[in-house]
Amino acid sequence: MENEVKLISGAMVTLAIATASLVVLPYLQLRHEPPTPGLKPYTDAQLRGRQVYIREGCVYCHSQQPRDPSQAPDDKRGWGRPSVAGDYYYDSPHLLGTMRTGPDLFNIGARQPSADWQFGHLYQPRAYTPGSIMPAYPYLFEIRKQAETGDKVVALPPQFVPVGGVVVATQAAQDLVSYLLALDRTFPALAPVAVAGPASN
Repeated sequence: MENEVKLISGAMVTLAIATASLVVLPYLQLRHEPPTPGLKPYTDAQLRGRQVYIREGCVYCHSQQPRDPSQAPDDKRGWGRPSVAGDYYYDSPHLLGTMRTGPDLFNIGARQPSADWQFGHLYQPRAYTPGSIMPAYPYLFEIRKQAETGDKVVALPPQFVPVGGVVVATQAAQDLVSYLLALDRTFPALAPVAVAGPASN
């Protein structure tokens, strides 16, 4: 019985230390971190698209946290500067991701700013990236005989256009693309420092 008490006590102490180190202290350190200069709040459409991003499990294959060049060549991959805490000021929950089955999306809105490309890539990734293992999301679109006023028709390469119809983006697809295009953190991570001019006599 005495050994069981020691074991449970040790486990509880270990859990408490881990929680304090990995949860409590980082929270206390970052809770007053301001947004990175240049960061804008999400629009309603972008917030809805963020929910689609979460619902479809994009975070399981894509990260949103380029690392420092001393840790990985993410900058050479074109993923942008290393992220800082203020970059996630408006994110709840944070979608940092832990896997990179696909590329980091921290700056996908800057790397691929074309909404047409984003729509087509979601509908059929292999139409734009041969050999891609990303799943297609055809259920975020509708195939119609002809487009109606206000429809967002997806411009696909000719070989991927369905016979006798057009591909139209649903509201969920439009919101998701709106969110992806908002992922643009190409502005500097730090506010510019004012340089004092020469003193006047």
